Amino acid sequence: MGLLGFYLRKAYTLFKNQILVLPSRTAVLLFALALVCLPLFTRDPYLLRILIFTAIFAILAASWDLLSGFTGQMNFGHALFFGVGAYCTALLNLRLDFPPWISIPIGALGAVLTGLIVGIPCLRLRGTYLALTTLAFPIILMGVVFAIPDITGGELGISGIQRLSHSRVTDYYITTGLLLILGFVMWKITDSKTGILFHAIREDEVAVRASGINTTRYKLYAFCLSGFFAGIAGGLYAHIMRTAGPSTLEVALSFQIVIWAVFGGIVSIYGPVAGVFILYPLLEFLRILPKVRMLVFAFIVLLTLLYMPEGLIPWIRDHIEKECPRCKIRNVAFRKECRVCTARLD
Repeated sequence: MGLLGFYLRKAYTLFKNQILVLPSRTAVLLFALALVCLPLFTRDPYLLRILIFTAIFAILAASWDLLSGFTGQMNFGHALFFGVGAYCTALLNLRLDFPPWISIPIGALGAVLTGLIVGIPCLRLRGTYLALTTLAFPIILMGVVFAIPDITGGELGISGIQRLSHSRVTDYYITTGLLLILGFVMWKITDSKTGILFHAIREDEVAVRASGINTTRYKLYAFCLSGFFAGIAGGLYAHIMRTAGPSTLEVALSFQIVIWAVFGGIVSIYGPVAGVFILYPLLEFLRILPKVRMLVFAFIVLLTLLYMPEGLIPWIRDHIEKECPRCKIRNVAFRKECRVCTARLD
């Protein structure tokens, strides 16, 4: 009991000093608890289906932020990784009878390989040229899909894939659990030394290279990591829909990912997640107004970006927290002194 009590006190101290000390972290905790507890209050199939797809697309948007937000490698063809993950997972399940818990990770590795294939030629490009080149790859793959219908199903895609589980509630917990786990993993990556280097490459790649760091390796690493998480999202999507088709490679999906991420706030991981959880259900519920659905959606996005150019979540965070000018630690907005270095907060 003594050892257990020690670890419980240590866990409580960490929880108090690392989570409850900032409103943003407390909000993330409450959000996670709300997602976990939701099926205890409602099991409406339509609502759970919306939240399942929301969780899948949230993983996808966060993976885009890991690449484009943190390293500055603007990717307008992120649907490529999503589609590769979906198609690889579908083929493995349908042709080789692999269960979802095997087909999804292997499909994600296929997306990692795609990240290598795409990343190597794209590393020589920057800015607009990089964005347009990445936009071309899913279009090329879609042409390949149409060219070999015996394998890919052509325009009809691959259907008859095994269900992710036999219950809508179980599907919800699997996708939501993976969102929370993978979101935390991506956040820890960006908070590590690797994440600092990603951010440095985004700010000034020439200076980073001049300091002796192999920027090419880290950018390629970012492509592979982003492809892996997007591939998992694609595999989940394939098993939930029980099909993988050309829609997973559409240019419209790539731009939708960018809208979600920019709306929520890039260079944060949780910003794109929040963007998806706001915009995707909103667009679904606006189906009751089919004639003005997209107009209302566009108006909300434009209004938000007009007054909150860095995104919704960073705007909210900047109003409830302040950054210490000395140690760069974030504090609650009403504090007069930094909680770490006691510096004066302006």
